[in-house]
Amino acid sequence: MLNPMHNQYDHEQLWALDRDHFLHPWTHFDSFKKEGSLVLAKGEGCHVTDTEGKRYFDGIGGMWCVNVGYGRDELAQTMAEQASQLAYSNTFVDVSNAPAAMLSGKLASMAPGSLNRVMYSLTGSAANEGAIRIAQYYHGRKGRKTRKHIISRKNSYHGSTVLTASVGLRDGDRQDEFQYLTDFIHHLSAPYFYRGGDGMTQAEFTDFLVQEFRDKIAELGADNISCFIAEPIQASGGVVPPPPRYLKRMIDVCREHDILFIADEVVTAFGRIGHMFASWDEFGIQPDMIVCAKGITSGYFPMGATLYSDEIHEVMSSDNPDGWFAHGFTCAGHPVGCAVALKNIEIMEREDICGNVCEVGDYFEGRLRELSELPIVGDVRGKRMMMCVEYVADKETKAHIPYEVNISKRISNLCETRGLLVRPMGHLDVMSPPLTMTRQDADFLVETIRGAVVEVTDELVREGVI
Repeated sequence: MLNPMHNQYDHEQLWALDRDHFLHPWTHFDSFKKEGSLVLAKGEGCHVTDTEGKRYFDGIGGMWCVNVGYGRDELAQTMAEQASQLAYSNTFVDVSNAPAAMLSGKLASMAPGSLNRVMYSLTGSAANEGAIRIAQYYHGRKGRKTRKHIISRKNSYHGSTVLTASVGLRDGDRQDEFQYLTDFIHHLSAPYFYRGGDGMTQAEFTDFLVQEFRDKIAELGADNISCFIAEPIQASGGVVPPPPRYLKRMIDVCREHDILFIADEVVTAFGRIGHMFASWDEFGIQPDMIVCAKGITSGYFPMGATLYSDEIHEVMSSDNPDGWFAHGFTCAGHPVGCAVALKNIEIMEREDICGNVCEVGDYFEGRLRELSELPIVGDVRGKRMMMCVEYVADKETKAHIPYEVNISKRISNLCETRGLLVRPMGHLDVMSPPLTMTRQDADFLVETIRGAVVEVTDELVREGVI
């Protein structure tokens, strides 16, 4: 809401309207009632500005998604032009539109192996749910009616629909007020070496994880399992990279038992760690499906996509006069969203965004790891522009700082006063900046969070917490 006298936002009015009427994702009611929201008004490059005029470096990249940065006139113009030409297109059954067809071909040309088929949605949650439904449909069309079970991992996040919230299992997400699906969803240990690998080498930890998978298959029976779903790097679960060869060995087990492997690349796809798709280029695995969202449009338009193989499609579409795939969404393959995705990919390729992630991301990762010397920093982990700092009370025991200290929020609040946004998550601060970040930006981010950690550590010592 603009103040017509000076063409500026009325901050107090907007803040009150937001607090009084907007139920935010993952609202923490107590703090929200007291503090309300940081209301943003403008974005340019790697920075956002709030309705009071304060500017911040967006170390979160929106929500892992503003890959090419804010304020891209090309993307805004693409939206306007496509909306003027064709603002909406039904894509059910046998209707399509030009941008959807073009984007499908582009994604097929980019994806590894035979992932030449695309199903569109509007979110990563819906794209993951679609992948699971494809897996069940595929096995059903092969006459394997019992292959309905899903194997996922602890510490994972795959979305917030009833199905995907049940498939994910991240600390703090499960609440007694909700009901979750449990009879056909199963969870293995997370590949979280810092917390789960005590007393083991990384190779021994990987052996343990793979054997656990084999044991679960033996327990359930391979003939009852449709798919295994995994983020190449667990994102919202604390930016957890897998130990070496873990993903390769897990997919080999899947192949032995004809279990479909779904790679949830909602975060890692479109450049986050330096590749358009991380599964093959970073980890050397060929999934049966790749799920993406977020960076596909750099957050300029809500879109998700499920890429799946020709082999799966051949089974799904084999001769069956009564065969219907009864799943989809009103705005799937939305012409404006598809046009934006095409332009976004064009920008990424033209500007070699992935090259910038490799060069600046390696520098950022190296600089951030310097924080490991600080007394409350237990672990610094991640890859390039997908990083996390974990705080501990004791480095030797890895004991957490008491929950009531709210350590990550305390540090992120201090960063915010100094013009930096990072994402607090329990004992972690997470960073996923726009992929256009420079070395100078990386220096600012690291020095700002370092200063905040040092100051908060001093406060905790004075308070007798550590």
